[in-house]
Amino acid sequence: MEKPLNISDHVTPSTAVQDYLKTIHALGGVDERVSPNDIALKLNVTAPSVSGMLRRLADGGWIEYQPGKGAQLSEKGKTEARRVIRRHRLVELFLTRVLGLDLSEVDQEAEALEHAISPRLEEALANYLGEPDEDCHGHPIPSVNGDLVTRSLKPLTSFRPGQTVLIREVRDDNPARLKRWMELGLIPGTQVQFVKREDVLDLYEIEAKGRVMHLPGLALSGLMGEPSNMVGND
Repeated sequence: MEKPLNISDHVTPSTAVQDYLKTIHALGGVDERVSPNDIALKLNVTAPSVSGMLRRLADGGWIEYQPGKGAQLSEKGKTEARRVIRRHRLVELFLTRVLGLDLSEVDQEAEALEHAISPRLEEALANYLGEPDEDCHGHPIPSVNGDLVTRSLKPLTSFRPGQTVLIREVRDDNPARLKRWMELGLIPGTQVQFVKREDVLDLYEIEAKGRVMHLPGLALSGLMGEPSNMVGND
C-alpha cells in the first residue's frame, strides 16, 4: 500500500529545495522538461544560480536534469512538491475560512508558513477542514497520498457570447487583481453569462450575480472556468 505524504519518518528538505520543486511542478515539470530560464523568471533569480541548484537537485535524486534540455521532477521530487503544495493550500483555506483573511492576502502568508508546518500539524489542519478538495482560490489540493486532480478548465476569454460559465479557479499571484475580482464577485463558484465580445477592442460584456460588466480581456486573465452544463457535483 502506498504510504501517505505525512509519514513521520519523512526528512524535510531545505526551504530552497522545496521552493524549486514546487516551481518546477507549477511549470509543468511532472510531464515535461522545464527550462532553467523559466525557473529563473518564476523565482526571480539569476540563470547561473538556477543551473547550480538544478545540479544539486539532480544529485539528490529530486529531478532528472540535462544541461541545455531542462529539468523534470523524479517521482521523489513530485512527491515532495505535492507535499509542499498540499500544505500551502491547506494553510490558505484555513486563513480564509477560519481566520477571515480574504483571497488577496493569503498567498504570501502561506508561502512563509508552508515550510514550517510539521506532518502532525498538516494532518490536524486537514482533519479540521474536513480533508477539502480545493483551496480558497479553487485550486485542487493534493490528497494525503499525493494524488492531484486535473481538470479541463479554460480561460474565461476563450468562451463565446451566449455561454454560461462557472468560475472554478483564480490565479493567486497578483493581490491587487484578486482584490478587484473580489469586488466584482468574480470568484470560484460564480456563474458568468457571456453577453458580447468586441474583438477589435478586446472588450467583454458579461453578467454575474445580476451585475453587467464591461471588461477588457486583460482584466479577465487568470480566471479559469468551464461551461455550467459540464459542472458536476464535486
